[in-house]
Amino acid sequence: MARTGSGTLPNRRNIKLDSFLKRNTDPDFYARIRACEPCVVVSGSVSRVYMHAFAPRTLTAAVSFGRVRDIELVHDLPDFLSGKDRDRCQHIRIMYVTEKAAEKVHEKEGLTSSATSFRRTSYCPSITHTSGEVSLLKPTRSASVPNHPTAPSLYSSTSSLTVPPSLSDQSLRTIESGQVPRRISSALSRVLRRDCVDSEEEGEAELHLYVVSQTSKLYLHLQSSWNSFMIRSTLILDPLYRNRSTGSPAISWERTVHLFSQLSSELLQDEISVENLYLLLQELKTAAQHNITLRRVFWRSSEVCIFLVQTLEESLHSCQSPGGVYTADQLLLSILIVQTLAVMFRETETEAARISLLSAKKGALASRMLLALMCDPQLKTCTQGTLDSERQTLLSEYLDGACSLLFELLLLGHETRRCSSSETFLSVGWMFQVLQPHPHLFSFTGYQVQQVVSVLMELQESVPSPLHLVLLFQRCRLLLDCLQYSSQLAQYLRSHFSEEFRYFVKPSCTQENFLPCYPISKPTLRLVEHILTLML
Repeated sequence: MARTGSGTLPNRRNIKLDSFLKRNTDPDFYARIRACEPCVVVSGSVSRVYMHAFAPRTLTAAVSFGRVRDIELVHDLPDFLSGKDRDRCQHIRIMYVTEKAAEKVHEKEGLTSSATSFRRTSYCPSITHTSGEVSLLKPTRSASVPNHPTAPSLYSSTSSLTVPPSLSDQSLRTIESGQVPRRISSALSRVLRRDCVDSEEEGEAELHLYVVSQTSKLYLHLQSSWNSFMIRSTLILDPLYRNRSTGSPAISWERTVHLFSQLSSELLQDEISVENLYLLLQELKTAAQHNITLRRVFWRSSEVCIFLVQTLEESLHSCQSPGGVYTADQLLLSILIVQTLAVMFRETETEAARISLLSAKKGALASRMLLALMCDPQLKTCTQGTLDSERQTLLSEYLDGACSLLFELLLLGHETRRCSSSETFLSVGWMFQVLQPHPHLFSFTGYQVQQVVSVLMELQESVPSPLHLVLLFQRCRLLLDCLQYSSQLAQYLRSHFSEEFRYFVKPSCTQENFLPCYPISKPTLRLVEHILTLML
């Protein structure tokens, strides 16, 4: 078995796999590929390891993220490895609901799954994970060298989540329809079919991945892809979000770079008016929501990111000065900036330019971004009346956007845990150290916790909207990180909010109004239960 490395498809390390995918997948599907790593896959129902031999031949979906219930690291030593490979191995377990069991649940509850369709396949050594699916490169045998196995390859992408059939389904159907030959022995086919039957009878199954590398980011890529899938597939249930997110025609990399260059030059021109700045940022944000290539180009052009952080600092600076007031223009511009930055973070964790930009000069830009998004949740005004109500609404919207951006930054912190020592200062703990001196850290965090308690109390009587549920998920992740990585914030939260969680947060009552068709419902409930154990 070949050892895993840092090779990823964006870096074109696995030339054969990259060429195979480029020839046989839709261009938009190919553009969303995140990473590729060798691994071993073990069936959860029988203890077998299947190795992929030689160049990839077929691509088949293994499991939909809509069926996944948990992804975790298992701290053990696999029996089939020895020596240093055994010590370095990462064991990743994916727990999911089988297709047959999920269909029974949908029939019983009368619900239609919002996730992309699940394709039942056997467990094979090469696995590909997308925002909707975990896919396999099926094993083949070379006639010239029949007994020399090589390691499988894994890549992830984030296919657009539209009304089924999904893009990934279409791409995979194209591959399976005959463009790529399918070669698998009859004996292995019988074994794999038996695995499928056993798994369906059990209702739940497990997929075990073994990566022989301590620095592999496969687990983080899977977690990030799963988070992205849950958020996007929940938001897509909102009619307004779905209308805004309808797919636009695919644009080539060269065309995207050209258009972004034009927009950047307009953004960075001297003495640009607030109105023009707002319109240009709105155009940038809307385009980035539809085009992942644009998000990658954004991180490769550091000027725009630095400009946005600087504009956010200037926009909120007077609000935080003694006697300063919030104005509607400042809040509107600040809302758009944090929302745009949050969009740029999504699904770009494998973009090397992103980590390079944020980690440059010991994380100078990341520090500025963290400090700039903080603000006092208490509205400061010089007048009373209807304007105060309008500004309060805008301030609440800004605090929602700031929470989403902080959520993305903390995800970046988690992703750097397994990086080299030169990048460890971007960890979650480092981020809380940067925020610690900020005068509004505790009030900002307290506001987010109040929103968590308020929404959970409302959930005991009403059904949440997709947007509110996604915000609840992000706030719960933020709260959990505060409790686990900042002793000062943990002490503050327990001393000020433990009573609210003890008497007003009831997971058993809340669960009744979490719609099962929301993919993010169960992960959110697990976060709430974990928070309760740390708060009480």
